[in-house]
Amino acid sequence: MKLLRFLIVLVFFSCESQSQTGTVGLQTFATGFASPVAIENCGDSRLFVVEQDGLIKILNSNGTTNATPFLNISSLTNQSGEQGLLGLAFHPDYASNGFFYINYTNLSGNTVIARYSVNSSNPDIANPAGTILLTIAQPFSNHNGGTLKFGPDGYLYIGMGDGGSGGDPGNRAQNINELLGKMLRIDVNSGTPYGIPPTNPYVGVTGADEIWAIGLRNPWKFSFDRLTGDLWIADVGQNLYEEVNRAASTESGLNYGWRCYEGNAAYNTTGCAPQNTMKAPLLTTEHSGGFCSITGGYVYRGSQFPNFQGKYFFSDYCKAQIGMSDASGNVTFSATFSGNNFVTFGEDVNGELYVASIGNGTIYKITDSSLSTAAFGKTSFRIYPNPVKSEVYIQHSNAMNYATSIVLLDANGKKIVSKKTVNQPLLSLNTENLQAGFYFLKLTDNLGLTSVHKLIKF
Repeated sequence: MKLLRFLIVLVFFSCESQSQTGTVGLQTFATGFASPVAIENCGDSRLFVVEQDGLIKILNSNGTTNATPFLNISSLTNQSGEQGLLGLAFHPDYASNGFFYINYTNLSGNTVIARYSVNSSNPDIANPAGTILLTIAQPFSNHNGGTLKFGPDGYLYIGMGDGGSGGDPGNRAQNINELLGKMLRIDVNSGTPYGIPPTNPYVGVTGADEIWAIGLRNPWKFSFDRLTGDLWIADVGQNLYEEVNRAASTESGLNYGWRCYEGNAAYNTTGCAPQNTMKAPLLTTEHSGGFCSITGGYVYRGSQFPNFQGKYFFSDYCKAQIGMSDASGNVTFSATFSGNNFVTFGEDVNGELYVASIGNGTIYKITDSSLSTAAFGKTSFRIYPNPVKSEVYIQHSNAMNYATSIVLLDANGKKIVSKKTVNQPLLSLNTENLQAGFYFLKLTDNLGLTSVHKLIKF
């Protein structure tokens, strides 16, 4: 037992030395969705997938999708281009009040924020009638924003694009009397149909009371760090740059710069305040590098992939790579995942991350693929997939060798499975009933050589 624990410790150190930042991998979690544009959780094991055509579907933890949609508003929404059902947020007290909120484009092309509720007798179905809280006129069909999230303060934040066309022709993002091109913040627990948080920056002075921040072009996905409360906003650029902004959740009244600046570069500075009065992006990407439309994600706060801890994940519609940024804006990019157009990330109740491709309708779980080769010992087995959901395969790299015994241990060294095996080049082990977490596979081959492999179950 002492030797085994020593081997386990060496495995941990080996993993850390191999990759301090981790290597982004994707594991197919579910398929068959039509234009998925948002993934949310309501505080339990389910994921709720928003489809642009007006459906919200429930994706279960085992990768199956309920046949009956949670909500269907397809008759209420215009689904062309950048319009449609775009956002979903569950009330912080959803478990007790059953309220959730959606952001969609109505048949007139305007943005609607509405409240719905879950069916009291069936948690997998919503009541079909909702209450409209806010309607915002849209002068053009593009730049609708779409995301809405509850912040750590309990207020509902709404990301609004600048109204569309190109170059913000109405200079709406800098106009404090317009709701377009802004981050809005409202109180859904007071007022009719909503209240205004008293600390919003334009309360009692010139400017729209709902505004929290100005100067956004098209904030395509924002999120709050569940640990620090920081607000991360990915803002789609015009001609040259995409940007990610980061601010403390308490920083009200910020000006993110559009249309005066695109990224850090001047765009149209007519009538603009000095640049040093505006919030500079944490990081930018360039269209010359193949980027065209940024997709914001989340700061990783899960437990399965320690190398990802505290990193912000994002992507781009045109470049199928996933970026990881630290809090200072230092970015590393994954390999290219060809055939994908990533338009949304999702976070489950445990802080694990997912990403969806709008074209092929696939939802992937984000994994650290550097862990799949972590091993200590003299043999050379391939263990896959790792992380694993329901079944792991064990294959020796030498066709003349094979495993003669498999021992599965938990993170404390407790034996979970122990079995002898026959001469087969490929073996499998069912992991369906294991709890999520770290495990170790101790493998012995027909030459008597032993190795220990780190295994992650999700």
